[in-house]
Amino acid sequence: MKRTTDSPFVAVLKRELTRMISRRLYFGVCLVLPLFCLFYMATIFGDGQMENIPIGIVDLDQTATSRNISRTISSVPTFKVTKRFTDAEQARKSTQAKDIYGYLVIPRNFEASLMDGKEIALSYYYHYALLSVGSEVMAAFETVLKTVSLAPVVMQATALGVSPEQTQTFLLPVKTQGHPLFNPDLDYSVYLSQPFFFVLFQVLILLTTVYAIGSEIKFRTADEWLKKADGNIFIAVTAKLLPYTIIYILMSILANYVLFGIMELPFSCGFLPLNLTAGLFVLATQALGVFVFSLFPAISIIISIVSMIGSLGATLSGVTFPAPFMFPVVYYASFLFPIRHFVEICQNLLYGDYGFAYTWQNVAALFLFLLPALLILPHLKNAILSHKYENIK
Repeated sequence: MKRTTDSPFVAVLKRELTRMISRRLYFGVCLVLPLFCLFYMATIFGDGQMENIPIGIVDLDQTATSRNISRTISSVPTFKVTKRFTDAEQARKSTQAKDIYGYLVIPRNFEASLMDGKEIALSYYYHYALLSVGSEVMAAFETVLKTVSLAPVVMQATALGVSPEQTQTFLLPVKTQGHPLFNPDLDYSVYLSQPFFFVLFQVLILLTTVYAIGSEIKFRTADEWLKKADGNIFIAVTAKLLPYTIIYILMSILANYVLFGIMELPFSCGFLPLNLTAGLFVLATQALGVFVFSLFPAISIIISIVSMIGSLGATLSGVTFPAPFMFPVVYYASFLFPIRHFVEICQNLLYGDYGFAYTWQNVAALFLFLLPALLILPHLKNAILSHKYENIK
């Protein structure tokens, strides 16, 4: 009876599956951490808007009017009045220490000045080091204090016999209406949960790709790995990374189902374009990991580099700040990251599904990430055979 032998591809694949099963590390990075990231991004925004941001009130007037203003501030869902101060200096120090993120100052003789018809100001301060929190606090203060500032005028007009309808016409001669496109509830999770998950996901993909290949050099098993592949570095790399590719694509599909199916985030396309884009993103990110590692195959150094690349990808993805308005050098550098193209494609699909004509360049760019990885594989093979990177700590 003839003895059958596995092809080099199957031999490398079986070897990698055995390595994955034998080490709990792979279970963590392939299953536990992606699921944790998904759970984290699905729950971090709560009801979709920032609520209960701790603020303080400095009431130097201590009158019925100032207490009414304090109650009005406390009723705003964005705020949670956690501290009341007797002087502004204490409030300022508490804000600098980030015990609170803003405070309102009601000056002395506030009520008396209102009764006398004198001009007097309500001052508010907020911590703007955290841009998103500071913006929310500022907007909430602006909204609530706009109403408060009109109250004395309404009271005086009513006392003079002017009807509320007439008062409204000269106080607010122009009515404004806001209609936010694609996100009418101004829900943070609508435009942040999905891209932020994949921002975290790309870091895991990069680290796993680099470690899976680099561990062969680190533990001096690369010769055995190449031997299983019959000396073909292309087969060695593709067969080794195939299990991770399948797992991460399945995780991407699960993430899309949770975010757009269970959480019911709005989207303009079907699941198929989203899943195909996510699969291409996984391949492009793995290719980037292979390319970066092959440049200098020392795992201890490259792990730090790909972590930095993942962090830069989060900044340059265009989610939190429009990439076209970055400095030109930074803007053009952003195209070197798969997450940038992935976000561009997804924003097209989610917010309008305007068609392939608007995304083909980004799709082509994701495919192009495969080319440098393929071209540099001979260099990786030479590095493995030279054994010169095995002793780098």
